[in-house]
Amino acid sequence: MLSAALDSSIINAALTQYWRVSVVQLTESTQSDLVALVGQGISRAGDVIAAEYQSAGRGRLNRSFDAPMSTALLFSFYLEPQRNRNEWGWIPLLAGASVAQVLAQFGAQVKWPNDVLIKEKKVAGLIVEMTEKGLVVGVGINVAMQESELPVSTATSLLLEGARNLTRNKLLIEFLERFEGNFSLWDQGDDEIIDSYRALSATIGREVRVEYPDGRVEIALAQSLSSRGELILDSGSCVQAGDVVHLR
Repeated sequence: MLSAALDSSIINAALTQYWRVSVVQLTESTQSDLVALVGQGISRAGDVIAAEYQSAGRGRLNRSFDAPMSTALLFSFYLEPQRNRNEWGWIPLLAGASVAQVLAQFGAQVKWPNDVLIKEKKVAGLIVEMTEKGLVVGVGINVAMQESELPVSTATSLLLEGARNLTRNKLLIEFLERFEGNFSLWDQGDDEIIDSYRALSATIGREVRVEYPDGRVEIALAQSLSSRGELILDSGSCVQAGDVVHLR
């Protein structure tokens, strides 16, 4: 069941009219595809592209994301938030929290900024790209991967965590429903999801090592989040971008 084919008719029939999901068998990257369509003025808010296989999937910081055919849920969607642009840093956190909420039965948590963990192992990752009017959010969830198919030893999949009676169609439907609810409230000025994120966080309250894009490294205690979604450390640093490693 975990590797059953994605079916756009099943997915769209279960969702509100906000979403329009298309499924492709093969693409280099759903993220690149949707960013290009948005740039051409073809796509609008609520468009979603899901793929059975990506030949050049992308993660954060220009990293690749690889998964055998039909073993992962790979999709990107476009948003045009109405809130102030300087608050859009919360979008990846909203998306990560929505994934963790859908995977609550597995004890999923969020790792700042863009990972979802089960038992401290990565089960999902996100990438967000700004456009002229909005953002394209890409999500990859390891669903049916065997241990030998995982990209790194610190990753896991829903199969390995005991999932059986689950389809990627159902998983995508549940995520989009959950995200729509969270995003709608947040976009209208309701910050309740911020408390939900903190409750799901595997990072806040932990000693972490932050590896900044410019090569700097800092070790400190992750204390809280700013109104822009930045990670605040007890050193006084406000982390906007970087790799975060949990130390204990």
